[in-house]
Amino acid sequence: MSVEVTELQVPANDGIPNNGTLPALICAAALTGGEKAAYRMMRDAGWGGCWTWTVFDYHHYHPASHEALICVAGWARIHLGGPDGPIVGVSAGDAMILPAGFGHKRVASGDGFAVVGGYPRGQEAPAILRADGPVSDRVLAQIAATPLPETDPIFGVDGPLIEAWSIH
Repeated sequence: MSVEVTELQVPANDGIPNNGTLPALICAAALTGGEKAAYRMMRDAGWGGCWTWTVFDYHHYHPASHEALICVAGWARIHLGGPDGPIVGVSAGDAMILPAGFGHKRVASGDGFAVVGGYPRGQEAPAILRADGPVSDRVLAQIAATPLPETDPIFGVDGPLIEAWSIH
């Protein structure tokens, strides 16, 4: 399967630290199948803490967890990287892999929009922080210390995440 991958880096802005080292990845047409296929894909890649829902409608980030979001239904416009970041369109089959600290917010959605979210082993219970003023040194240290995943949540031991984040 051929997947178009876009790397995205956004500087810290308006209470969103983003990640100064790792890019977010937007993977167009990464999944064929729906919710069950997304769960199976992440489980087979060793990612867990999976859930199905939507993306919050406010700017937020996870300071000590990387996150994969696979769109399994509908469409959405997602603001990535905080208020100064781009708004990207996703639809069923598209995926976003966000490094710790990377901001995201749902701007609009339709047709029953839903994502399956998941996290690398050991990061399955992510803290959720809103864009609320300056980012503390403690939070920046958490982001920097978040371990890299062992696998790509979509492709396992190979895939765009392994190369983009220089894993292995």
